[in-house]
Amino acid sequence: MLIVILNLVQGYRHGVITQDIFHYNKPIVVYFEMDEDALRGLDPRANPQLQNRALQYFEQLKSSPDGWKLCAATFTNGNYFGNDQVRFFCLQVIEHYLRYRYREAGIDDQQSVRSLICTCLQLMGNESNQDRNFLRNKVAQITSHGFVADYPHRWPSFFTDLIGILSPSAKAVDIYLRVLLSIDSEVVDREIVHTFEEIQRNTVIKDAMREQSVLQLTETWYTILTQFQSSNPEVTCMCLDVIGKYVSWIDINLIANDKFVGVLLEFMSMPLIRESACDCIHDIINKGMEPVAKTKLIESFTSILQNRGIFNPQEEEEGDYMAKLSKLINGIGVNLIISWQKLQKAEDQENSSVTMAALEEKVPLMFRFLGDEDDDVSAAVIPFVQEYIGILKQMKQISPKHREHIEGLLYTVIKKMKYDDSYNFDHEGEDEAMFQEYRKQLKTLFTNLSALDTELMVVTIHTLVTQTLPQWETVKVCDLEVAITMLYMLGEALPNPQGQQFSPDISKASALQNMIRLLISSRVSCQGHMIVELQFFETVARYEKFFLAEPQHIPDVLMAFTDERGFRHPSAQVRSRTSYLFSRFIKGLKGQLNPYIEDVLSRIQDLLVLNTPDNGYQHLLSNEDQLFIYETAGSLIVSSSLSPERKHHLMKELLSPIASKFESLLSKLQGETDEKRQYAYAQSINMATSLASRVSKGFSSQQTMQACGCVETFTDLLKIFLQAVNVPTHRQLIQTGVRQYLHRMVVCLEKEILPFVPVVLENLLKQPEAKELHDFLPLMNQLIMKFKAAIVPFLQQVFMPLVSTIFQVLSTPSDDLDQVTAVEKKMLQRSYYLFLSTIISNDCLDVIKNQEMNNLHSLLLTVVQGAADIPDPQSQKMCYNIMKKLVETWGGPNGLAGFVDFMYKSFLPACFLGPMKPTFDLNDGQTSLALGECAQCLRCMLDKRGQEFLTYLSTDYLPKLNVPAENIQELCEALKTDNKTFRTYLKNFFLKAKS
Repeated sequence: MLIVILNLVQGYRHGVITQDIFHYNKPIVVYFEMDEDALRGLDPRANPQLQNRALQYFEQLKSSPDGWKLCAATFTNGNYFGNDQVRFFCLQVIEHYLRYRYREAGIDDQQSVRSLICTCLQLMGNESNQDRNFLRNKVAQITSHGFVADYPHRWPSFFTDLIGILSPSAKAVDIYLRVLLSIDSEVVDREIVHTFEEIQRNTVIKDAMREQSVLQLTETWYTILTQFQSSNPEVTCMCLDVIGKYVSWIDINLIANDKFVGVLLEFMSMPLIRESACDCIHDIINKGMEPVAKTKLIESFTSILQNRGIFNPQEEEEGDYMAKLSKLINGIGVNLIISWQKLQKAEDQENSSVTMAALEEKVPLMFRFLGDEDDDVSAAVIPFVQEYIGILKQMKQISPKHREHIEGLLYTVIKKMKYDDSYNFDHEGEDEAMFQEYRKQLKTLFTNLSALDTELMVVTIHTLVTQTLPQWETVKVCDLEVAITMLYMLGEALPNPQGQQFSPDISKASALQNMIRLLISSRVSCQGHMIVELQFFETVARYEKFFLAEPQHIPDVLMAFTDERGFRHPSAQVRSRTSYLFSRFIKGLKGQLNPYIEDVLSRIQDLLVLNTPDNGYQHLLSNEDQLFIYETAGSLIVSSSLSPERKHHLMKELLSPIASKFESLLSKLQGETDEKRQYAYAQSINMATSLASRVSKGFSSQQTMQACGCVETFTDLLKIFLQAVNVPTHRQLIQTGVRQYLHRMVVCLEKEILPFVPVVLENLLKQPEAKELHDFLPLMNQLIMKFKAAIVPFLQQVFMPLVSTIFQVLSTPSDDLDQVTAVEKKMLQRSYYLFLSTIISNDCLDVIKNQEMNNLHSLLLTVVQGAADIPDPQSQKMCYNIMKKLVETWGGPNGLAGFVDFMYKSFLPACFLGPMKPTFDLNDGQTSLALGECAQCLRCMLDKRGQEFLTYLSTDYLPKLNVPAENIQELCEALKTDNKTFRTYLKNFFLKAKS
């Protein structure tokens, strides 16, 4: 055994040599001592100042050439053996050195590191050692870093030295196994992404290990398994873990032999070891092999395990072990399927038949574990089930035996879909979330099974539904819920569109139609439990086409939605979900609801009351739920066949309470001094505008606001809302709601909206903020895109005041450290350029053209500045695009007077100055898009001015920039090529110019 001792005398100010007697025999020389004050900051209870000092000290030692040496001496000298924080700190510094600087180390430091590693391993292997696992793991990690740097070339004897530290003690074996696990993480673990160089390095390491060391390693594993199985099960389990990891790349015969298999089978009967043994066998059969050999390996393991009764556990067997067994069965099944697929591809029918026979023999095990009462056990075998169903899908004809399997799987899935009695519907926690994830997997199985035999699936669910729903008053909740859920899932599984499943002629009704009719007529919706109610509403909303065939059932469902089963259910979750589902249900049946509209509106009247701080009671619906209800109410009115006069009346009844409440809330907000109540009033005001906005979503291109006679109602409401625009308290929250309503009015109204925009603009320009302007400009863009040239006279009036305000805000000084304001200004800048681009792209260019000359000049300079000076590629891209469009329009012979001269003196320089800026990163994706627009702008100038442009470039502009004549010639020639070629050239041109 190797003995390594590092002696370090405390107080080594003059340079202390720490001698060792390790055979590399290289001392570590240290010229400074540990900073005790900084080390105190490692204590978790230390104050922030000390902790910060410790962090700085850590960085100092990492960067110091000899910092690792001091930490090595400190870790091994015994002075800090009781201080885990300091020792871990030292190991981290050493690890940093090994990871980032050790590969270039000289021979002396290499030998010192190897001495250190062996010393650390010796310390960890000492039976009296009480170091905690995180220290042991860090030592193992450091050892693996040294290993990958030095093996096999600089430290060929690594494994001999490593095994040399082994003693009969469990501590020594423990650190040995931890090192092997850490080496696996560095060299083999496929979940870790490696560089190409690391992959090459790892290949060399594994080849050397196979040739030199693996046989020696496997012998130590066998010794450990047999010596520690009784005295130290933890070490035995760790050894099994090591074997499982290494078996993926070493010779399978070193492990899959009588010696090792005998031990593994013995372990399967030992409660403390069997789970790890199970995992190890799973890793063995997962090893990549030729399909015939893989099948033989699996069959040999399976035969022995079955003969020993391991695959037939007792019902009361412990759950974790059962989950491991299930995982093993899953591995067996999936690997057999992979082997069969490979043999099929190779057209090896003989061996393919043998593998398929082996697979079919495992199907009963698949059923046993899929149907286990424990969901974790069941879930572990689901991949096997999925792959098996995939094989059945490939078969040209399903045999009676396979049809039995499909039926058995279908019944098992339905059984496992049921909620347990312990499921907490009111307060869903981690267990409930895990069951929902498991249920999703079962739903996938159900859908795939349905594709195999749709008729069987329909018959099975029909039987389940017809036997369960009529007995709903006596049947358990979980049975009711699963019956309705399977009916819901049937819609996804049926190959034909839902509409073809329903017929007005009852005698021709499908099984699905009969089941939905039973769902409604059975009155199961009166059961009361939240999960039953939720699934009922989910199902009727899914099959809205049923009600087109049998509209007589609509009143029953509308009643269910609006009474204590839906909107008034004790559960907030049910109330919330039905608010959304009701909206979906109504939209799907617009033409069928005329007889019920006014009754529905009457029944939900109390739910439409705006929730305010003065209501004095808890509203049944949340604000979000109420938005759906209002949208549904609006949709009912708009889509009805009522006269425009009646629609107008109903819409006014719907919105009038909002109008009256709004004015009252606004008055109370302005008179309120308490901050909390101010905010509550502002939220209610915002909610009022949001509700009105959602009502307007009922209008469409067929049912316009004007055709429904509702213009006056909504414009009157707009007048009321605009009173709130200049309220100083919670201005942003209130303006957001009003702006949202304005956006909706631009969609729904025609020119009736235009007189209201100046009012908003006037209030906005009084005390503008960058964010408010940024949020307002999309509204202007929306107006421009809708009305195009028709909006020019209006836009002409507001354009310059708006632009002036934007630049006033942008030029307002702000604190350099105020990142929020900086971001808001950047966003406003982008919005401004998008605003200009929208004007130019939507036949509104006259707005810019008709400005006074000095204003037009200033405006164009802002575009030039955006292209050349602003370090924001998105803004630059828009500016180059604006320049290109202006050149297209005004750059020809009949363009705007003076524009061509401006183009040469300002636009053209911007196309060269912008990309030459240090902030213009030519390798950035967004910047590349900006450069593409710049290239198109230059080509557009050539298109409009022809040879004149090339002459100006080659004889005037570029020579002034000291561009070499040959580069000028190349650029002019490249300009004549297509866009893509020129864009590529221009990028290289600027890269060369900036290098």
